[in-house]
Amino acid sequence: MRKIYFLIVLIVISLQSVYAQSLKLSESSEISIITVGPGEALFEAFGHSAIRVKDPILRIDFVYNYGLFDFNQPNFYLNFTKGILWYRLGRGSYQNFVYSYHLQERWLKTQILNLTLDEKQQFFELLETNALPENADYSYDPFFNNCSTKLRDITMQVLMDKVQFPSSLSEENFTLRQLMNQKIHWNTWGSFGINLALGSKLDQKITAEQYMYLPDYVYVAFENATKKENNLVVPLVIKSTNILNHNEKEWQFNWFSPLIIFSVLFLITFTITYKDQKRKKRSKWLDFILYFFTGILGVLILFLWFFTDHSTTPNNFNFLWAFAPNIFIAFMLLKRKLNTWVIRYCKLIILLLFIYSVIWIFGIQLMSLCMLPILGILLLRNYFLIKR
Repeated sequence: MRKIYFLIVLIVISLQSVYAQSLKLSESSEISIITVGPGEALFEAFGHSAIRVKDPILRIDFVYNYGLFDFNQPNFYLNFTKGILWYRLGRGSYQNFVYSYHLQERWLKTQILNLTLDEKQQFFELLETNALPENADYSYDPFFNNCSTKLRDITMQVLMDKVQFPSSLSEENFTLRQLMNQKIHWNTWGSFGINLALGSKLDQKITAEQYMYLPDYVYVAFENATKKENNLVVPLVIKSTNILNHNEKEWQFNWFSPLIIFSVLFLITFTITYKDQKRKKRSKWLDFILYFFTGILGVLILFLWFFTDHSTTPNNFNFLWAFAPNIFIAFMLLKRKLNTWVIRYCKLIILLLFIYSVIWIFGIQLMSLCMLPILGILLLRNYFLIKR
């Protein structure tokens, strides 16, 4: 029964698409870029972009949304971990689209594009073709192929060399990581986890075009873009309108934030190490936990680096402190007397922490500020083990 229902839905969608593709837009039609502000969930923190096609004569008002995904897809979480991310282009009602973001209290802006009727028709037909069931799915990348970059790519596909986006979108030369960190407060678990998992590719210089992975910069880019028309250079956007004026929610301090938790752990480690020094003993369980969990994180970093399709997880220098062999050394640290080679290993860890700090200072890979207490813990305990 479910198969029959799915088949009927598929046929209806296909018929709608065939009908829409046969439509010829009128002179009153409009193509607009939609930009939506950030939401409360982590995956909503960067905002959202979409395209609107409106024609009052034909009584159509569609939103083409490249940001659809389904948690119920087969093996969704496994595929997400492996970097196999499938998103979908969906077409829906503009009124429903706006209402959904009004309920979420997120701001929304539109920009009507300065297009000829033929260019509007090309936009419409391209979007309708892409929305067909056999074309709707695409391989998603949060930095290089998402709902925002799609708008840039479609516009360039239709207008080709007639469109000119600005060569600079900021007075500062931000990297992908710096742009990302502008959208997520540094002292949150989401920011810490993302910065831990992603490698130095995010810290390379980028072009203005690459800024457009974020909806805010899509808005700025279109607002300042130009178009060649009849040997004249005209603005690409003819009208910008604020549809929803909700204020963005500010970050709220949380006692369970990474910096607070890691600072407390540093104080605990410092106290235990001080007592160990006074008693001339060693808290073996502390060393085991410290090495075992950093080793587990190291294995995860290497897995994301070498065994997934994520474009930004390779070359991750966090492996220097989250060192995978620590898993095996952890069990050696349960012994009462440490072998000489274990002490040498601790010296190696301190050297790796020094290299890690140099990489951070020189901007080869920027790290989360929440890392400072963790580095303090590792330096303190390894120094104690060497002196002991």
